Amino acid sequence: QVQLVESGGGLVQPGGSLRLSCAASGSIFAMGAMGWYRQAPGNQRELVAGITIGGTTNYGDSVKGRFTISRDRAKNTVYLQMNSLKPEDTAVYYCNGAIRMPGDNFRNYWGQGTQVTVSS
Repeated sequence: QVQLVESGGGLVQPGGSLRLSCAASGSIFAMGAMGWYRQAPGNQRELVAGITIGGTTNYGDSVKGRFTISRDRAKNTVYLQMNSLKPEDTAVYYCNGAIRMPGDNFRNYWGQGTQVTVSS
């Protein structure tokens, strides 16, 4: 079985920074495209940032220039560096990605989410 486990969330003041981590565990043959999503109360889940298997990145308009997604293949981990945080960034952040187990096709997985609260 494969699991995605997020960490790094918490409470931060406006203008501050946080780094989220998403570690994939289990029997992993390959990791494909990965991404971070977020969902605030009453809102739909939205894409924050994505990274392809080749390292190409894309970002939601509201976080461009402030957030950076990266991946460490050796550690099967994806990161989201969040700078200049705003109260409107408050949400549960979810890791998502395509992972292939040995002998299987790529399948889509979600993490359990980590809360990010931006408040003074």
